[in-house]
Amino acid sequence: MAPRFHSALLPVLLALCLVRLWFMPLPSSFWLDEMATVFVAQHGSGHPSLADAAPQAWRSWYYPVIRMNGAVFGYSEVATRMPSILAMAGFLVLLAGLARRLIHPEAAWFAVFACLALPGLNYQAANARPYALGMCAFAAAVLFLVRWLDSGRWRDGLWFAASAALVLYIHLLFWPSCLVLVLYAAVRVVRGETPVNWKRAVLVFALCAAALLPVTAQTLSLLREVRAHVVVPLPSLWQFLRSLEPALVLGCAAALWLIARVLRWRPDARKLSFSAGVLIAGWWLCQPILLYAFSWLTGDAVFVPRYLQLALPGAALASTAVAARFIPAGQWRCAAAVLALGVFLFQGQWRQPWPRHHNSDWRAAARAVNQLEAAGEIPVICPSPFIEARPPAWRPDYPLPGFLYAHLAVYPISGKIYLFPFENSPPAESQAPALAQGALSSSRRFLVYGWGPQVNYWRDWFTRRPEFAGWHERRVGPFADVDVVLFEAPPVLAVSCGTIPPKCPAPTSIRWNRGLSLRFCRWAMDGWACAGRFQICPGSRTKPCSGSSATWAMRAEHAPASHPGRAPTRCALRSRGTRVLPFESTTSWSGITIHLLTGRWTTPWRGEHS
Repeated sequence: MAPRFHSALLPVLLALCLVRLWFMPLPSSFWLDEMATVFVAQHGSGHPSLADAAPQAWRSWYYPVIRMNGAVFGYSEVATRMPSILAMAGFLVLLAGLARRLIHPEAAWFAVFACLALPGLNYQAANARPYALGMCAFAAAVLFLVRWLDSGRWRDGLWFAASAALVLYIHLLFWPSCLVLVLYAAVRVVRGETPVNWKRAVLVFALCAAALLPVTAQTLSLLREVRAHVVVPLPSLWQFLRSLEPALVLGCAAALWLIARVLRWRPDARKLSFSAGVLIAGWWLCQPILLYAFSWLTGDAVFVPRYLQLALPGAALASTAVAARFIPAGQWRCAAAVLALGVFLFQGQWRQPWPRHHNSDWRAAARAVNQLEAAGEIPVICPSPFIEARPPAWRPDYPLPGFLYAHLAVYPISGKIYLFPFENSPPAESQAPALAQGALSSSRRFLVYGWGPQVNYWRDWFTRRPEFAGWHERRVGPFADVDVVLFEAPPVLAVSCGTIPPKCPAPTSIRWNRGLSLRFCRWAMDGWACAGRFQICPGSRTKPCSGSSATWAMRAEHAPASHPGRAPTRCALRSRGTRVLPFESTTSWSGITIHLLTGRWTTPWRGEHS
């Protein structure tokens, strides 16, 4: 019974980790780049709007995969992310095989859970972006390279050349890691650790290089244009060190050293070969070192976490190689089980019952906008969340659907949409005041919808405008790093006048203390001091309401100094009793009737809501 339990323990722990870390985030909202994936898959890499947004990147072979997947399963969040799940599962299988070959025959499970201990790798498993597929292709290239150099078979060499070329066809910025393949092969040939000689090695790598000629031109053109797509500042030394995931490597070393001392483990005499160490170290270090150097040498920061995550498997293999110095044969499964429990407990995001894939909820934000629009069309200020949305690529009449507003194609919203750029610019500075003086102020309410920092900027900008003095603004949400802000004018109720008895003037206006204005026709008749008790009822009634209405008292605030005997021009409405009728901007009445309950005015009169 015990051996059967031990053999099932690691698969069960793996299943628990995958369900929590990979599958549970699948239904959450797309984030920005995933919506770009859906847009490119649906509209094709030749869409005109992609011409100004790094068109080389959108020619990746990943997008036809998503297009074919979408044709069969649709473009829901779960369906669109499933290719990444499958690619990452294939990657784990390939990495397990590499750990057995390079480090120890029993090291596969430990290497797999070391990968799952890296949040960036788990993130890419549920990410509808090319990185999981790129990791799988690169792991296949490494495994075929090791097999080819071990056996010398041409078949393995050709598979290596094909899979290595595929890496750059999936993502152009994976080029730094490809250098480790050359380095490893050179070390093996120089040290005589392979039946492959120089001529055969050069021939196979030449075939790989020939296959890369088309994508090489695209890579060089992208590097020349990288400044237009930079989204981060130049990296610091601390950021570089953190990208190496030292916590995993050093943590494994420290924990296993302590366990080995306590349990008096004696590790195997098997040692990591020099060439295997070169391969693991190169996989771990090439990508961050070269992207860090490129960023500082050119001034164009490409040191972005997602571009660095191809190096994460190298960190996992490095941790496994360090663990091999302390774990004896027969104890690898126990060590892997301890690591698996740690991964499940510390990487599970247990503060959220259902973890979110990314700190964005565009889906919920778009749903909130559409719910507000259900009460009537509202203008929507929509800044583009893409950094490429700058003149001349961006313009106020930018055609939709377009890449710069891919989120509107994936999660459509209702209402009249006014397009704004990624950041303020002269066209936006001329567009915004015109809208403030025209369409927005006349609509009496409008929305600002987009990425949080952009929404905050435009909220502050509109708040300072004189057209919106006295308007109320409130945040709708929260939706993680997506925001929606609603601007509303104080609701105004304009009332038309009916028959007024002689010597019974109506007040010029009555103001509710929370901003509601009841405006009346102006009379200049003597003998009435704008005082009395009123009742406000929905609809048209000839008698005072009962039950569902409120009773209000009105008093004069001031009277015109030049006409001391006339009705005041402004009166204040004070509540007596409980207010029942909801005087909110969403209240829709066909009309109201106001009854004077005390005083000399006895004729009810009716008005319309506006």
